[in-house]
Amino acid sequence: MSDDPSTTANPSGAPYPADVHDAVPADLAGPRAVVEVVTHYLEMRAAPPVPVTPRADVTVVRATHPSARFYRYLYDGVGGPWHWYDRRRLPAAELATILADPRVEVHVLYRDGEPIGYAELDRRVAGEVELAYFGLMPEAIGQKLGPWLLAWAIDTAWREPTVDRVWVHTCSLDHPSALRAYLGAGFVAYGEARHRQTILAPQPDVARAD
Repeated sequence: MSDDPSTTANPSGAPYPADVHDAVPADLAGPRAVVEVVTHYLEMRAAPPVPVTPRADVTVVRATHPSARFYRYLYDGVGGPWHWYDRRRLPAAELATILADPRVEVHVLYRDGEPIGYAELDRRVAGEVELAYFGLMPEAIGQKLGPWLLAWAIDTAWREPTVDRVWVHTCSLDHPSALRAYLGAGFVAYGEARHRQTILAPQPDVARAD
């Protein structure tokens, strides 16, 4: 997330400048802020030489026919802290069409029977795989599960022999370690873009009285 002190909320409801993308879904209540977002595009042209080692404490299960409701549970749970809005803005029918495509794979990470993260692989373009969405629920962060799930997702993306490129993008709204994690996993940066957009303005913590 941008820490730019020039970030401003728009409590008046006046239109945003023409160069600002109003990204926040209308159903999310609260003041908006305008931030500059830097997006990094990364790719991998060959599979890592060492396959991922299984873990005994977690399981990855593909949701072969996920409902829009279940998918949004994953998407909001993982992406909420990082201002993921795109799939929230999609009508349920449009999202259901994407999820019904067998070339879109939603792989859910479970621990003790509970979903704690997911990786979405998009194979709709011949010869390449986009790691479209990836992340953990907030309570699972900081337990070394992220690097393992990323390695698992990369390994799974390359299992199709026709794949010659795996790519991903991350931005300055994502977890501060996201870009470093992708580079450490073997991705190489090939492009960058900047834009301004709205986010739901962070609210100060309010101490509760006992």
